[in-house]
Amino acid sequence: MNYRQLGNRDLKVSEVSFGTWAIGGSWGSTSDEESLRALHRAMDEGVNFFDTADVYGGGHSEELLAKATKGKEDSIHIATKFCRFGDIHDPNTYSMETVRNYCETSLKKLNRERIDLYQIHCPPMDILKDGSVFEVLDKLKEEGKIRHYGVSVETAEEGLVCLENPNVAALQVIFNIFRQKPSEQLLPKAKEKGTGILVRLPLASGLLTGKFTAQSTFEEDDHRNFNENGEQFNVGETFAGLGLSKGSELASQLKWISEGRENMTRAALRWILDHEEVSCVIPGFKNVKQVEDNLQAIQVSSFSSEEMKKLSDFYKNEVFAHIRGVY
Repeated sequence: MNYRQLGNRDLKVSEVSFGTWAIGGSWGSTSDEESLRALHRAMDEGVNFFDTADVYGGGHSEELLAKATKGKEDSIHIATKFCRFGDIHDPNTYSMETVRNYCETSLKKLNRERIDLYQIHCPPMDILKDGSVFEVLDKLKEEGKIRHYGVSVETAEEGLVCLENPNVAALQVIFNIFRQKPSEQLLPKAKEKGTGILVRLPLASGLLTGKFTAQSTFEEDDHRNFNENGEQFNVGETFAGLGLSKGSELASQLKWISEGRENMTRAALRWILDHEEVSCVIPGFKNVKQVEDNLQAIQVSSFSSEEMKKLSDFYKNEVFAHIRGVY
């Protein structure tokens, strides 16, 4: 395993870490036993960082992480998120009393005394511009309930606003071959400010595995079934905002990236890791096989400058015009 600094903070994280949205819920059926086996497999391979949220399965993914990391609290770092149990547009959701309650609830579910990275879960721009929530997080940090804090954002503009606060340790962003906008301004600015970058949805809800077609179907409780057009939350969180039909069509044009890199999954993750500003990529998983496959991205060859240019041109000429939702 390779490790990267979280910006300029005193935290080194495995460059391939894992997100736990899928094992918590909204990605179809899961098995807790298999989820725990997969978590242990990841840790056995040197993964020391996991991302979750209080709303993933109503806290279920936090509870799974508590079981998997028991006795390893000092060596396995956890990031969780808050605010989506409330009205994200209501300033009271970000008050000291409310956030303290969210934080203490997560600490109980995680069975920990401190959260390594506490993130605001995709709040609206007006909350970020107001900035009061950062004072709340500063207080929780002073109290020792959290080690660092960050923000999960939907747009590059939101990320740039967050970077105006020097205490924001990390930004979590959607960044993949289909959504390259963060590389234009946000990633360089984050590096300049010493802010870590966590990359979520690196495989565009599975499109970049190359395994889906326009006819692919998903379980009823899988967000790829019920949020393809942004019916429940930001459309960009599902299929990169492209939709299944267009997304699978575009993915079929990317099969060349797997040449010499074994498969598209590993290649797509490698492309992200080839951006030095990235602290870690956090693909999801539901079983041991997916964990093992994702971890192989560390071993495959980097993209040449010519390949990077080809993918940049592909994004600008073939993909960008089809992306829906805030970005």
